[in-house]
Amino acid sequence: MPVPIPETTRSFLAALPTAQRQALEHLRQVIIAAAPQAEEYVGYGIPAFRQDGALVSFGAARNHCAFYVQSPAVMEAHATELAGLDISKGTVRFTPDRPLPDALVTRLVQARLAENRARKARKG
Repeated sequence: MPVPIPETTRSFLAALPTAQRQALEHLRQVIIAAAPQAEEYVGYGIPAFRQDGALVSFGAARNHCAFYVQSPAVMEAHATELAGLDISKGTVRFTPDRPLPDALVTRLVQARLAENRARKARKG
């Protein structure tokens, strides 16, 4: 039987175990503070934000939470800060007991905002 796709961030979070829900609710608040004009929506079954295009999103798996930066260029530009974390091309994975530092999340979101603004300006 297929797992129902959540229609809202609230329903996505409500389906998670308490520790993951709390960690992702905190991550969500940090993202909102860093990008207060961003629109929040659910895309591909996970909570996401957009401003001048796709911005960032987050999700959860059985053994970790994920912050989807959605930009290999931003990940590369912040490689020193991301050293020692569980990362892939556009994703930072973490656990509720080892959350991402708020300042790092803020810098990554702000870098994505700048990247999106620059892309929009190039397109005219």
